[in-house]
Amino acid sequence: MRDTHSVNDTVQAIVPAVKSATAAGATIDTRGFASLLFAIETGAIVGAGNVTAKLQESDTTTDVDFTDVAAANQIGTLPGALAADSSYRVGYRGSKRYARLYLTKNSGTSIAVGASAILGHPAFAPVP
Repeated sequence: MRDTHSVNDTVQAIVPAVKSATAAGATIDTRGFASLLFAIETGAIVGAGNVTAKLQESDTTTDVDFTDVAAANQIGTLPGALAADSSYRVGYRGSKRYARLYLTKNSGTSIAVGASAILGHPAFAPVP
């Protein structure tokens, strides 16, 4: 068995909770790592909630500087709407230092959702 513990780091991208509004996830700093994967987990949807997720990038941590990631810089796709009790993953291969998930509530009441960012291929290993 290979050791992935020493060569990956995880950061909480979206705190697991019931989300009832559009919101940006945590800003993930990719410095020192050559790969980034987001893992999204959903739970119950209330009131026919329709929530979409997208990947954004920026060279700064300033909110207004974030733009949607081009399809060529994204590995995998996210669904048109997040489904209840599901798991998704999407990778980032762009060149910006910062990335984040962005959730948009299109209709309905709420969805239970959380996400982790998995940083890989570190410049220096093992990762503490």
